[in-house]
Amino acid sequence: MKGLIKRRTAAQASVAEPAVEEWAVDSAEDEDVAVGGWSTGARANTTVLMRWSAWGLLIAGPLLGLAAYVSVPSNAGAVRPRTAPAAPATTGSQGAAGFATLFVAAFVEAGEGDQDKLAAYYPAATDVRLEGEPGRQKAAQLVVVRLRQTEADVWSVTVAARLTPNGPVPTPTSTARPVNGQQAKKESVRYFQVPVAAAAQTGGATGYVALALPAEVAPVDRIQAPKLVYGPMRPALPADPRTKAVAEFLSAYLTGGGELDRYLAPGTRLNPVTPAPYSAITVDQLAVEGEMSVSAEQATTVPEDGTRIRLLAAVRGAGADGVRTPLTYALTLSARAGRWEIASLDGAPAPAAASPSPVTTH
Repeated sequence: MKGLIKRRTAAQASVAEPAVEEWAVDSAEDEDVAVGGWSTGARANTTVLMRWSAWGLLIAGPLLGLAAYVSVPSNAGAVRPRTAPAAPATTGSQGAAGFATLFVAAFVEAGEGDQDKLAAYYPAATDVRLEGEPGRQKAAQLVVVRLRQTEADVWSVTVAARLTPNGPVPTPTSTARPVNGQQAKKESVRYFQVPVAAAAQTGGATGYVALALPAEVAPVDRIQAPKLVYGPMRPALPADPRTKAVAEFLSAYLTGGGELDRYLAPGTRLNPVTPAPYSAITVDQLAVEGEMSVSAEQATTVPEDGTRIRLLAAVRGAGADGVRTPLTYALTLSARAGRWEIASLDGAPAPAAASPSPVTTH
């Protein structure tokens, strides 16, 4: 800090006359002169401290950045490219089934010049030789009857198709060979097996492609029906409270007659069939869980509250034309206040528990 000080020149010092004071500016910065409440020395120290603080921050900045980079978890590094997730097995099976159904529909109706229509499902179909008039037959019904996974992303889909000629059936010539010992029928059900590959696409979608043209195969085998928990079917006795409960419930459910909720157990929720398909319901037979025969007591009494039974009801519904259609319902009944109520409309008859395998000793 510059200050004002007094100096005497040598000439003035040798002359004995009144001294004349001369004021000059001193540039020395180490003088401790107070200015505005701050001494010059204190201001100098503050400046030095700020200068060293700035250098410290400059040096520490890269070091702090390096430490922060090292401390970041490994999974928060550079963004990796996203890969399409694998298609869930259930999604692949449903999509493959629908894809195969559409392919078979196009295949059975294809004729000469329809290669591009099939190439939408099987790209190599552009080189396939097709004969006959396009649309000479059509698939009135198509149903997937077998679905199995042969590889991780490959499904074998068997589609049943009800084929009907589109137009008059051509008269077979004398040289025409019969099919299975008989002439070809006007309508037939045939089975086609289609191999379909599935792969995940961007955005979570799944894509499909056929690996070959459909192969015609034999019908699906019918298995032996499993044993059920019910006893044999027997005539539904009018005096049996179970017959009454089933008849009243199905009448409200299928004919619109009566309030449905009054026949349901507490907590059970069902909606009637609308529009009502039948005008009247007749209960013909019942098969009750574990019941080989019915006693007089079973036919007229209701057990204590909370008792539940499962049964099959063979009924007939009279349509508007008077024709009675046979139907079978699997139901669970619950006893309450001296009467039977419908606890559930079961999705399928209940199979009997498998018998344990006999234990063999050696």
